[in-house]
Amino acid sequence: MTTASAANTLNTKDQAIIPIAAFTANGDINKLKKSLNKGLNAGLTINEIKEILVQMYAYAGFPRSLNGLSAFMTVLDERQTKGITDVVGHESKPLPPDRTSLEFGTDNQTKLIGTEVKGPLFEFSPEIDTYLKAHLFGDIFERDTLSWRQREIATIAALASLEGVNNQLSAHYNISMNNNISISELKTFIRIIETHFGTQVAENAQQALETVLENK
Repeated sequence: MTTASAANTLNTKDQAIIPIAAFTANGDINKLKKSLNKGLNAGLTINEIKEILVQMYAYAGFPRSLNGLSAFMTVLDERQTKGITDVVGHESKPLPPDRTSLEFGTDNQTKLIGTEVKGPLFEFSPEIDTYLKAHLFGDIFERDTLSWRQREIATIAALASLEGVNNQLSAHYNISMNNNISISELKTFIRIIETHFGTQVAENAQQALETVLENK
C-alpha cells in the first residue's frame, strides 16, 4: 500500500478528515454532522467517510463509531432529500485469503512504525497486542479505501480531541511522519484543531508535537 507524497500543506480532502474524525471521537454529533456535510462538499466519497467513522472504533470505542455512522446516514438522507447526489466511491478490495489478519497486521504495524513493536506492556497483556495487530493494523489498515496517510490524519485528529492520550498522540505523530506527513502539514493540522476545538486543545497537541520533534 502506497502513501501520498509530502506537501507544504494539507489538501482540502485531508483537512476535511480532521473534524470528522475528531468530532466522532469526542461524541459531538451536531458538529460532526456539519463536518460530514463539509467533507462531502470537499470531495470525500461516501465510502471514504464510512472508513473514517469505522476506524474510530479503535480509538474511541464502538459507541462513538456507531453514533458517527448513524449521524452520517442522517446526513446522507437529508442531502438526498435536497437533491444532492454524493459520490459513493470504490469499495475496498477483499483481504487475500492466503494470510490471516494477524499476519497482515503484524507486517503493516512494522512498516508504519518502522520497527517491530514489542515491550513490557505487550508481554503483560499479549491479548491487546493481538487485537491491535489483527483488528486495527490488519482488518482496518489493510483496507485500501483510504491511504495510510489519510488513516494517520484521522488517528491524530481523534487522539488530539481526547484527554489523557498524549502518549498515543505522540506515537502517531511519529507514525504520521513515517508516512509522508510533513512537519509543515502537522502544523496546519494543529491550526485546524484550534479552529474547531480552541486554544487549550491546540496547545496540548502542539506540546505533544514539540516533544516528539525534540526527541528525534
